[in-house]
Amino acid sequence: MRKILKNVKKKLASKYLKNNNSKNTIKFKPRIKARIRRNKQIINKNIDNFFEWVKGAELVELKFCNIKEDPVRPELDIIFRRSYGRKIYGVKYKKEICAVMCFGFTEDIPKTVKELDLMTKDAYLKSAQRDQNIGKIAIAYTIWSKKKGGGKMIVKEVFKMIKKSNHLNRLITLSPLTEMARNFHLKNGAKELQINEETQNFEYKV
Repeated sequence: MRKILKNVKKKLASKYLKNNNSKNTIKFKPRIKARIRRNKQIINKNIDNFFEWVKGAELVELKFCNIKEDPVRPELDIIFRRSYGRKIYGVKYKKEICAVMCFGFTEDIPKTVKELDLMTKDAYLKSAQRDQNIGKIAIAYTIWSKKKGGGKMIVKEVFKMIKKSNHLNRLITLSPLTEMARNFHLKNGAKELQINEETQNFEYKV
């Protein structure tokens, strides 16, 4: 008799658990579906926003940038960045600067900031004497992004600008010796040119 009661108890317990689980499943299914739907909407909105700003962005020359935002060379002041033909470019979208890239123009490839300083001065003075454009090589010595996708965007826009130029034939970086800088440039289509003591150079084929 006891055995029979035990079996009945087990059957009832398993039946109850089965029913209870199926109720919970039915209860939670709409919640899960709603959450998935909401997540999809958020992702789609983010994608739309990203492509909207990418389409509307433009490359502009800047007279000023906040050097404290520069993660690579914050020690270089605005005077340095705008002297001897050096320039600051930004990707602009709706009055907001989303990424910044600073350049010097040279005839050779610098391995240090000091060499960049001397080479840009030399190229500038030669161009003034000959009444020509400054240098043949654009040296990107710092870049930073303030908006997702900004770094990639500014590289793309600068590349197009240099390709249209009638005197620049190379786009080369003067990058810090970090894995982040290496990965960024290789991911965006540059090739490693050389590794120096303090820096590394990557080239974007024009």
